[in-house]
Amino acid sequence: MDFNCLYVFENVIHSFIFLVKHICLIPCCISFSKVESYGTREDDSAQEGKSGDDSSENNSESSSESESDTEETDIRKSDEELEKNELLPLVESEANSQFRCEHVKTEHNQKEQVTPRRLSRGQFWLKLEAEGTYQCTVTGLIFDVTKAAVIKYSVLSWSKYADYVKKPWMVGGPIFDVSCDSASVLTSIQFPHSLSLNDHESGMTFKVLHIKSTGPAIEPSVDHSMTHVKWHVSSLSPVGPVIQTQEPVHYDGAVILYKVVNNHPSLSFRVYVATNNDSFIKDISKAVKYSDKKFIKIDKPPVCQKRLQDGKRYRLISEPEAEITPEEIEFVDGSLLKLKSYIEVYMEQPMEFTLSLIELESEEIVWKAKLREYLKLKVPKHQEKTAVILVARTEAGNIGKCDWILHDQNKNEQKRNTISNRRRKSSNSLFGEEFYNKRLKGSDISDGTKAKTTLTDQQLMTLAKKMGKDWKEIAIECLKLEMKDIHQIQAKEEEVNVYKFMMLSKWREGELSNGTAQNLYDSLKDHVSYEIIQILEGFLEQT
Repeated sequence: MDFNCLYVFENVIHSFIFLVKHICLIPCCISFSKVESYGTREDDSAQEGKSGDDSSENNSESSSESESDTEETDIRKSDEELEKNELLPLVESEANSQFRCEHVKTEHNQKEQVTPRRLSRGQFWLKLEAEGTYQCTVTGLIFDVTKAAVIKYSVLSWSKYADYVKKPWMVGGPIFDVSCDSASVLTSIQFPHSLSLNDHESGMTFKVLHIKSTGPAIEPSVDHSMTHVKWHVSSLSPVGPVIQTQEPVHYDGAVILYKVVNNHPSLSFRVYVATNNDSFIKDISKAVKYSDKKFIKIDKPPVCQKRLQDGKRYRLISEPEAEITPEEIEFVDGSLLKLKSYIEVYMEQPMEFTLSLIELESEEIVWKAKLREYLKLKVPKHQEKTAVILVARTEAGNIGKCDWILHDQNKNEQKRNTISNRRRKSSNSLFGEEFYNKRLKGSDISDGTKAKTTLTDQQLMTLAKKMGKDWKEIAIECLKLEMKDIHQIQAKEEEVNVYKFMMLSKWREGELSNGTAQNLYDSLKDHVSYEIIQILEGFLEQT
């Protein structure tokens, strides 16, 4: 009888410990529920946990009743079974909370925002210090690296690769050319896409077009989100996201404004309706840059308030009325087209007006911007040569915001003519100075200074300290030195920076009087870091 009492007492103790354990787990479940708002999953887990608890307790009670008269060895056995049963609800709960664990892991693995340096020819340069996931604040690219790496990348034009994107495939976002100092370190890249997914991704296939040395290839993506398409790096060369779908495609849209710059008081604009795609937008910028007309970009919020749908018709309207050509457009993603379509807006008399892009079917406003009224200002003397000036600031005690200012051309022309006459009378006219400098290229001027100042030893040492391990390649490729020159430099046991200095000095000697900052800048600008370019630009300002 005493033995049975002892057995019951031990079972009560075990049940109490079991309940305490599960009560302690409740706050964890609540915190997970708050983080992820998986309310239904939490309720299911709690119910499963309860049923597990009840079954464990029932098992222990039935075990207690059936084995009340057994030996002490049987008691130990029942205790072990009870402990096993206690563990079961925990394992089950862990399985049910798989989504929560993944979410928490993602929360901890946040992307670090990094801003790249801008190199020449539209290149970006990033130095990543350690393993991790990094997102470029300019392009939106996301890089996964296993250790420290240096990555260079640039936005390309899809029109160059139009022949490789055949139906049913379509452009999904910008295309990039990416390189890394160690290709194996860069494991995956997430490319931003210009699609507005929401509920329209069920029948959509995401892949990437990879332009390899052996030819183009459509490669599978690893995953996609509302903003990005993830791809495991197989090799580094031009890559961009492509999609395949039978459903209507919706895009994140952008409206970009350019104003014609001329001497006429009338207003003329180009309005581009595009996908919010860096490759598309870069093509627009290039088209405007190389146009016969001169343009200035009007800084207005470009992002559309409502997504654009492929094949739908849109109308641009102006208040007050303006001449708009064409009045309506059918929207298509023009990423693959070399010539980008635009809408022309013309107003004979300059005034404040509002432009709105309307979807014809629903008559909803997709995009809207107010362009400030035309205003004449009294400008500072150093700006009198500029006929048209964009402003986005408030002149103290004068006017409010406006988008462009057209000045009195006659006054400016008179001023220019007066200055020109004075210069003709002066022996130091601009033309005379240029001609005189050309005549004296590399020779001494009367005051003893050189027409072109060569770089000093101190300047060369400053540059040498900033050069990397590729200084030998730069010497041969950019500065036209030979390998024997490198061997001669390295014949003496010196520090690496001294080798680099001797290399630059060797180049300066070969250039004679043309060993200038400008000449070195022209030779290195496409091959060295942004930091070196900045130093050379500083030297140029000093000359």
